[in-house]
Amino acid sequence: MPPLFRQRLQRSVAQWVLHVIERVLILGEGTGDISARELPQDTAPTADEEGRVVLSGTLATMPLREAREAFEREYLLTQINRFGGNISRTASFVGMERSALHRKLKSLGVVTSSKAGSRVAYLEEGAEAAS
Repeated sequence: MPPLFRQRLQRSVAQWVLHVIERVLILGEGTGDISARELPQDTAPTADEEGRVVLSGTLATMPLREAREAFEREYLLTQINRFGGNISRTASFVGMERSALHRKLKSLGVVTSSKAGSRVAYLEEGAEAAS
């Protein structure tokens, strides 16, 4: 196998693994170790499934409002940490005004602070229980 092809293949496999991990973290049960039932069974979408999101774990059993808040909380935590705590870049990526993102974060109990020289997002104490 040519080296360039091998590099591209390794990169696409790494991207797939990261996608699966992000998906499990967002949609999984979130209670300890990741179980096999939280992993996607078949990652190649069929024509009927393309564009659909598969719900798993506790998210599928929640009322719509709670499920939406849980998803938004995890999604925004992931994106803020992805952009190193930079709210402006996060807002641009998620398609929100910066001030609207600040209001949304406050309503979800998500706070940011500087830790170890970089900004990180996390949940306020008791924020998830208050939702």
